[in-house]
Amino acid sequence: MEVRGEAKNTAASSMEVQQPAQPAAPIKIIVLVAAIAAGVQFGWALQLSLLTPYVQLLGIPHTWAAYIWLCGPISGLIVQPIVGYYSDSCTSRFGRRRPFIAAGAALVAVAVFLIGFAADIGHAAGDPSGKVAKPRAIAVFVVGFWILDVANNMLQGPCRALLADLSGGEARRMSTANALFSFFMAVGNILGYAAGSYTHLYKIFPFSKTNACDIYCANLKSCFFISIALLLILTVIALTFVREIPASAAAEISEPVKKPKIPVFGELLGALKDLPKPMWILLLVTCFNWIAWFPFLLFDTDWMGKEVYGGKVGEGKLYDRGVRAGALGLMLNSVVLGLASLGVQFCAKGFVGVKKIWGGANFLLAIGLAMTVVITKTAQHTRHYADDGALQTPEPGVKIGALALFAVLGIPLSVTYSIPFALASIFSSNSGSGQGLSLGVLNLAIVIPQMLVSVTSGPWDDLFGGGNLPAFVVGAVAATISGVLALTMLPSPPAEVVATKAMTAGGFH
Repeated sequence: MEVRGEAKNTAASSMEVQQPAQPAAPIKIIVLVAAIAAGVQFGWALQLSLLTPYVQLLGIPHTWAAYIWLCGPISGLIVQPIVGYYSDSCTSRFGRRRPFIAAGAALVAVAVFLIGFAADIGHAAGDPSGKVAKPRAIAVFVVGFWILDVANNMLQGPCRALLADLSGGEARRMSTANALFSFFMAVGNILGYAAGSYTHLYKIFPFSKTNACDIYCANLKSCFFISIALLLILTVIALTFVREIPASAAAEISEPVKKPKIPVFGELLGALKDLPKPMWILLLVTCFNWIAWFPFLLFDTDWMGKEVYGGKVGEGKLYDRGVRAGALGLMLNSVVLGLASLGVQFCAKGFVGVKKIWGGANFLLAIGLAMTVVITKTAQHTRHYADDGALQTPEPGVKIGALALFAVLGIPLSVTYSIPFALASIFSSNSGSGQGLSLGVLNLAIVIPQMLVSVTSGPWDDLFGGGNLPAFVVGAVAATISGVLALTMLPSPPAEVVATKAMTAGGFH
């Protein structure tokens, strides 16, 4: 992504890495590469909808479950810049990006196997049966989960950078490539959440249900089987037909490559040192925005299972039904996300204004997170019990309200996944860094709040008696602050500049 702005960043510009020239690829090749996003996002959707309940079934308390998610922001903070840096300068005869994409897909397959079979491996190693903590299964799961997040970050960065390379420097083709990548992200989300909401998927793979792996676990395992197959098929097809010019060969037909004077993290720190004021404000708004989003992204299906449906982890069927309903809500969220992204693209080009869109989206997010309290209290006051004392599913109005909330939150999520990335391109100076490092500075404002939420949300919820509402309330406050900052302090970029920027370049990490 080309980075421009009014102010000059002299420290970053002294570290220029000239990209090898590559002719623009046919649109069908760009589609094949962008389609990898569907395979990656399918796995992310399963993580977001099913893994928080899964780790609690393995015996990790809710208070500590959020710590498992630390690997996402940490790998985003460390792995993405390193992989981006080395993929920019890779001299492999197979190309600069393809070796990293292939390695990332292979690691995803290994990680998903470990996660899916964690309970079985732990049981074979001596874990006890029943509703007790399973330390060996937890250890296998944590290792697999960390590998999975590292592999996903290792995969996504080079994919986006390869799309930029294949665009050949053409702004229109770059915008099309980003739009296709976001489209396939939405497709992967919808497929992943649909798979997560289907309760009988394990019957396709009957061997997935074992003594150590109940129906919920078997469904998760079956979802991951499909995830591996989808990702590997899309990756193999794309890498078979894509042709990259190796960096060593391309250097002969392009300008000489300037070696960076300091490593990748030094480059990021150098960029931070001389950031223009608009970029600092953008980072601040983004930081509060992700403090608001991350609790909901972590615990949305857990909230449906516990607070809305009133279930308990590992007891009866209510919690599992709530988690499945949450996965259905996330699927609706993704449909709205895809449609709203088109509206953001249209409105941002002068019809409404970027800062008004982002400010309004943050206020909508704050209202949505506050509504989780209303829905929870309504569900609690309208509980129904059978004659034998068993708790029944919530009233239809409560379920509809919760699903509607998931759907509506797709609107502010489309803004979070688009506008900050475009504004970073506008506000940042023209640093001349490679495609793999262009979003490194903005990524800091995304992953650091995620780390903060991962560390504090569990103990914070426990301080107020458990559950997810305390973290959601903090998120509502953070979203309000982000909205106020966006409307009052964030500069308005020129409309003609916004019109040249793709508004669909974002992602989860």
